[in-house]
Amino acid sequence: MHIKSVVKTSLIDFPNRLASIVFVGGCNFRCPFCQNAELVLRPGELPDLPVEEVLASLRERRGFVDGLVISGGEPTLEAGLFDFAREVTALGLAIKLDTNGYRPDALGRLLEAGLLEFVAMDIKAAPDRYAEAAGLPALRLERIRESLDLLRASPCAHELRTTVVPGLVAVEDADALAELVHGAQRYVLQQYRPDRALVPALQDVTPYTVRELEELAARLNARGVPTTIRGV
Repeated sequence: MHIKSVVKTSLIDFPNRLASIVFVGGCNFRCPFCQNAELVLRPGELPDLPVEEVLASLRERRGFVDGLVISGGEPTLEAGLFDFAREVTALGLAIKLDTNGYRPDALGRLLEAGLLEFVAMDIKAAPDRYAEAAGLPALRLERIRESLDLLRASPCAHELRTTVVPGLVAVEDADALAELVHGAQRYVLQQYRPDRALVPALQDVTPYTVRELEELAARLNARGVPTTIRGV
């Protein structure tokens, strides 16, 4: 596991849990609006924290924290993720995984083993702009759909979330987004924060107004997708 940083305590990142967070380096996407450029572009410049030290710290803090969020970067790229998750679970901590869903094999293995209590999966955009929003020349959308199918079929709690970036996501995408995320337990529209965007040109993009986000949420709710707004 290439753990680059740890947040010891979070009240907001794991629903109904007081949690620690670990961030791993490296990602298979290059989302132009990404807020974690160092983890994505230059993970090798950040030292790895020894896994045993991270586990020892979690062991000491159990009873105070009762969950761990594994975030990044993209955690499912980590060869040691499954074993790490087993060790965390053995400590009595629940696990939330943040993922882009592009490794359904890794996600499925974790779900099948019952190692996850909660999954937060990013939905980058409607299908016709998914590759662009992921920062890739091409993308196999069936991998995203497979991960979504895994979540729908699993007893594991989940939320899907989209950062609503002007130029990549629009109110007019409601039908396409609703088709993609149908059956979600919860769909969250996140306000775009331009100041730290990976692509400098997007740092000058003005976020949608609250009213515009509410309009998209209303259209999705009308299509049977339980949608909320975050970050406004």
